[in-house]
Amino acid sequence: MSAIPVADDVLGPDVAVLGLKEVCVELGLSLNKVRQLLRDGHLLAVRRAGELLVPADFLAGGTPVKGLAGLLTVLSDAGFTRTEMLRWLYTADDSLPGATPINALRTNHGTEVKRRAQAMAF
Repeated sequence: MSAIPVADDVLGPDVAVLGLKEVCVELGLSLNKVRQLLRDGHLLAVRRAGELLVPADFLAGGTPVKGLAGLLTVLSDAGFTRTEMLRWLYTADDSLPGATPINALRTNHGTEVKRRAQAMAF
């Protein structure tokens, strides 16, 4: 995967982010395990003022959002960089329930989001 994007270049100011220590608490995992999730592409992080931050939308109920890891794999296989993945996840799409791919994923519409990601690969 590509380098970690800078938050201000990718995410709008309205996107809530969590530091890695907060992610550890939310997921009940050690820092090493959270870093492994990032390395394995199961989560994405951005960098702001030297700190790694994970969009809060990527977590729900003490776990990563259902389907996120698979979706990130599909996008990676399609040649998306981390920056492009984040932009796509937060780009408004009125044809999706939830108005953005990440919100659609969070509201159990992962099949439709993944289908669109797969279609972009061709």
